[in-house]
Amino acid sequence: MPTSTLIRHLREFLPPESILSAAEDLAPYESDGLTAYRQMPMLVVIPETEAQVQQTLKLCHELAVPVVARGAGTGLSGGALPLANGVILSLARFKKIITIDPLARIARVQPGVRNLAISRAAAVHQLYYAPDPSSQIACTIGGNVAENSGGVHCLKYGLTVHNVLRVRVITIEGEILEIGSEALDSAGYDLLALLTGSEGMLAVITEVTVKLLPKPERAQVMLAAFDDVQKAGQAVGNIISAGIIPAGLEMMDTLAIQAAEDFVHAGYPCDAAAILLCELDGTNEEVSEQILQLHDILLSSGAVSLRTAVDEAERLKFWAGRKAAFPAVGRLSPDYYCMDGTIPRSQLPHVLQRISELSAEYDLRVANVFHAGDGNLHPLILYDANIPGELEKTEAFGGKILELCVTVGGTITGEHGVGIEKIDQMCSQFSTPELAMFHGIKQAWDVTGLLNPGKAVPALHRCAELGAMHVHGGQLKHPELPRF
Repeated sequence: MPTSTLIRHLREFLPPESILSAAEDLAPYESDGLTAYRQMPMLVVIPETEAQVQQTLKLCHELAVPVVARGAGTGLSGGALPLANGVILSLARFKKIITIDPLARIARVQPGVRNLAISRAAAVHQLYYAPDPSSQIACTIGGNVAENSGGVHCLKYGLTVHNVLRVRVITIEGEILEIGSEALDSAGYDLLALLTGSEGMLAVITEVTVKLLPKPERAQVMLAAFDDVQKAGQAVGNIISAGIIPAGLEMMDTLAIQAAEDFVHAGYPCDAAAILLCELDGTNEEVSEQILQLHDILLSSGAVSLRTAVDEAERLKFWAGRKAAFPAVGRLSPDYYCMDGTIPRSQLPHVLQRISELSAEYDLRVANVFHAGDGNLHPLILYDANIPGELEKTEAFGGKILELCVTVGGTITGEHGVGIEKIDQMCSQFSTPELAMFHGIKQAWDVTGLLNPGKAVPALHRCAELGAMHVHGGQLKHPELPRF
């Protein structure tokens, strides 16, 4: 379809400033946080009302134009990568906190509201929103729902799926649905869980109702340094097996420690092979008892030094270093590739050792940053895209890490989604009947396949081709995706 025809139809219900078509206006939307893949969209539409979203989707359905919904663009799996013949539907103007109910401990918000803004608005009631991705200062709640985001406190308080009560969505045909409720449970199939993490492939979110939690009476962080990465990995299992469920339990290795310390000056020991950040929260009595237990467990696990945050300022500084790890590592190399797999905690020492071996095999450095408590790994592979073949080598290395996660009983993603990044590894994770079921669910919601096509769920023939490639020693590429 000619772009001019689509623009003419869109202008029937959208003001001119809500339709972007010039190349310089489209450029900011050519990728999400996975900048290795870029594609200019045909158009960007930025509606202001739910009715405009509904009309846009109806029009695109009638004209068979693909639609990719987009929040803040902080995703790391290419989930918001545009299509050259499609529309980017930006929800950036949906940034209203509709209501906060301190008695029910819920907040109703539009999808463009930033994650951190919810907690800031709820703070007056001594409440907060628990999931806290490292990008929470910028990422939006709509994107969090689409990717089922987590954060450093997801071990105790869960991912987005555990903290959302209801969503209001619009299908590609323009039908408005409300899924979930403010009650403890809802009748029928659990469509709320299905939509959470569906990566914009089933419907477009226009409103989210989230749970709010009371701020704990006390929160205290202990920093443990280790001279061996595998000892730190074993300490994670020792903490959990002792019956302690920390609010957060994070791990960083030497490269990540040094980068974060140089960037934030959080007080990390730069000579450590690994550090654990363990936060306990609850009542004063509960934290006091558990902090003593934690101290003994870490020492018996081989920690060479321990530090407890002396006040709230130091606690926040410890976490600031961890949350700044990704941008900090960006100072070490022209490019890095952020992986996202999840493994059983018991496999952490083995997987860390294997990643180290793969690093030597591919001759690429790795900075390891983990949500260690729930086994969510974020190895950051450092590379230089200006060196011919190095991106491809990095992708192959990353694919080996994800396949390792599956081999030890884990999964290829913990919170970043599949997008285009891990679509080949979906063939390793799931069998043909399982993938066929995913396609059936997609078709039930979007029979024409116009919502975020080509993401998350691979075509069955792709997996067959990939299997043949593995047999013959080749590698399946993404020829349809322009690279940077």
